[in-house]
Amino acid sequence: MKRYRFADLFSGCGGLSLGLTLAGMRGMFAIERDEMAFRTFAANLIERRNAKGNFDWPTWLEKKAWDIEELLKSHPFELASLRGKIDVLAGGPPCQGFSFAGRRNEDDPRNLLFEKYVEMVEALQPSALIIENVPGMRVAHARRNVVDLLPPDPSSRKVSFYDKLVESLSTAGYHVDAMLVDSSAFGVPQKRSRLIAIGVRKELCRLLDGGILRAFQLLEEARVEQLETLSLPRFVTAADAISDLEIGDRPLVECLDPESPKRFLEPSYDGPKTHYQQLMNHGHVGSMDSMRLARHKDEVRERFARILSECRKGVRMDDESRRTYGLKKHRIYPLAEGDPAPTVTTLPDDILHYKEARILTVREYARLQSFPDWFLFKGKYTTGGERRTKECPRYTQVGNAVPPLLARAIGNALARLLDEVAVAQRKSASPIAQPAIATA
Repeated sequence: MKRYRFADLFSGCGGLSLGLTLAGMRGMFAIERDEMAFRTFAANLIERRNAKGNFDWPTWLEKKAWDIEELLKSHPFELASLRGKIDVLAGGPPCQGFSFAGRRNEDDPRNLLFEKYVEMVEALQPSALIIENVPGMRVAHARRNVVDLLPPDPSSRKVSFYDKLVESLSTAGYHVDAMLVDSSAFGVPQKRSRLIAIGVRKELCRLLDGGILRAFQLLEEARVEQLETLSLPRFVTAADAISDLEIGDRPLVECLDPESPKRFLEPSYDGPKTHYQQLMNHGHVGSMDSMRLARHKDEVRERFARILSECRKGVRMDDESRRTYGLKKHRIYPLAEGDPAPTVTTLPDDILHYKEARILTVREYARLQSFPDWFLFKGKYTTGGERRTKECPRYTQVGNAVPPLLARAIGNALARLLDEVAVAQRKSASPIAQPAIATA
């Protein structure tokens, strides 16, 4: 089977790249501007002893945190030299300005990073594209506090950033379509709805039975096969994912992570209990990374204990409940152990453990995102204030990531799609020569 090559833009800590490599693809390079997130990416997908076959990194590209605009300015000719050598360009521009979980901001400069994404598409001309983002990317932003004095002009219909992106990519030569997927349907123990857009070069798309929609047929086939291959149930619950990480009556030991301040504790680890935990723990040797427990004050623990005993689990606390417990946060979910978790966000105090009066550890977050236990996280654990828009600590890295099991299925679907294109090219009386499917 041909091993297709990919590049990952806005890669974050590496969830999408990890999933694509698990699907048998080989990376060329990855671009991530945050230093902490790229350190995590490099530690697992470039520097790790078993990571040698993951990437064929170009010699001209320094292995560091890159801003995509800086890369386009610094290496235009080198990027152009990769045309025809990259099969899949992956990665979704940052989603904060589109998200319903925060303040949707039409003018958020991160929203315009999709323009740089399109520039990279034009420079590299890959055969296929993957864009992962929040569902809000497909919803047009509303202008607030504006009164229209004239009747609306039908020709001035608001368009979403997704619509703008599709139009730009069509001009660049790609057919694009998208669908909403729930990560829990792919074996991820988390109800995480995401917009998955897939693009294929127009001249290649014509060779597919069903056109661009064939990609989503193959994604569904890959989803079903993934659950069967990994022996996963229809839904993996929160307890299935993290029950082996409960404190219980285990002794607590000092957290020796060099990037953590002193006086933090973490539980010892006894080993996996469920099939999902065995899958995540496979290949892991030594102590578990990012197990540090939060240091809650007594009154905070007491409040959390009351919430767990008195409030409905598995749903977000309503306004009345939050007022009852003196909580100012808008989003607090007590986990339900028998259901998949809600969407893991970048804020560690959004989710309460289903049994223990505490928030989750980074490792528990990672389990809910389907990161394997050998995957290390680098940088600070949390940040605050103005630094939240400038830094990407561990909780943020995990919360922003594409779940690797979802990415694995997407990778398998695209590999089959490119296989079908290659077969159709060989059968065609006048095979398409450019762009060629890159060879391994």
